Amino acid sequence: MSKRICVVLVIDDLEYGGAQRQVVELANNMDSDRFNVHVCALSDYVPLGSQLRDSATRLHTIVKKHKMDLTVVPRLARLLRVLHADVVHSYLFSADIASRVAGRLAGTAVVIGSERNTEYTPKKRHVLGYRLTRSCVDLTIANSRAGAQFNSETFSQPIGDYRVVYNGVDTVRFKPQDKGTPRMELGIAAGEHVVGMFASFKPQKNHAMALRAFARVLSSFPDAKLLLVGDRLYGNMNGTAEYHGRMETLIDELGIRQHCILLGNRVDVEQIYPACDVTVLSSRYEGTPNVLLESMACGVPVVATNVSDNSYVVKQGETGFLVTLDDTEAMARDISLLIESNSLRRQMAEKARTWVTTEFSLDRLARQTEAVYLDALSGKRADPGCM
Repeated sequence: MSKRICVVLVIDDLEYGGAQRQVVELANNMDSDRFNVHVCALSDYVPLGSQLRDSATRLHTIVKKHKMDLTVVPRLARLLRVLHADVVHSYLFSADIASRVAGRLAGTAVVIGSERNTEYTPKKRHVLGYRLTRSCVDLTIANSRAGAQFNSETFSQPIGDYRVVYNGVDTVRFKPQDKGTPRMELGIAAGEHVVGMFASFKPQKNHAMALRAFARVLSSFPDAKLLLVGDRLYGNMNGTAEYHGRMETLIDELGIRQHCILLGNRVDVEQIYPACDVTVLSSRYEGTPNVLLESMACGVPVVATNVSDNSYVVKQGETGFLVTLDDTEAMARDISLLIESNSLRRQMAEKARTWVTTEFSLDRLARQTEAVYLDALSGKRADPGCM
């Protein structure tokens, strides 16, 4: 094509989350000679917008004022027409539904949705919304095979309409570093053992399992510290303020308060991973967890629950360990094993870094996504009618 292909990535917001970070990374790493990529958030809460290159011209906000704000659709359709969008690719529920309808109203050639999780219980209105608009979407890009299968079955969409593209991580930004400097800045002594958990405070992340496992670890390593990086979601979405409160209470009930360092949301997480000996992720469900990729890229082995495609993301016994969901004892055992053995940590650190740079680079994310766009444009439907 002589002109650049215009792609508009639409997402509910640009807060500190995995999907949000992937949108920014994708926009920053697509081939700018072939693609003109814009990002549109349905909220004016866009802290990650500062990481989007040329955000002054490429970042747009169409604020959704309330759950049933139907004006989002015509406003988004207007933006797609103004930008002459060839592809609209949406992330998260509100953006998915708005983009499906707006894309058809605007005459956008290709409408693509996303699936970022699996094995969750969708709200009834979400199921209804997706099923009512399923004829508006050409393809859905899932970041896990489990997510593609789950979405297909849950929302009655043919599995052939799905493409799997795993998340990517910036392996230049996330890289092994000396532990001394970040530990000193965090007030952690050089010889102390550090376990990190990088996760927003929402029920999906199942902090209770990690907290209970860490309490067990303390019986063998009483000087250990637990770094908790992440905070409640903006606007108390999904009741995260209440969840955060319950986890604070659990920390006190377990008697581990003096061993926990709650850092909240941080934009410099690449400086914090290297402070850790091991990181944990106790999620009940996932897509491709960015935090596992980031930790391994920094040469920090992981212990995670064996959900979704984590068994592909983490090479068991080589780049980290996988445990059964809610098996607190197994999580504590594997954390302790990594803390105890310097040689095992070093071996896993090297393999983890190599694995991520090979399979989960940002270049791979961008090229595979571009290929989906190009394939969809070349075989676009003759009749893009909606409903």
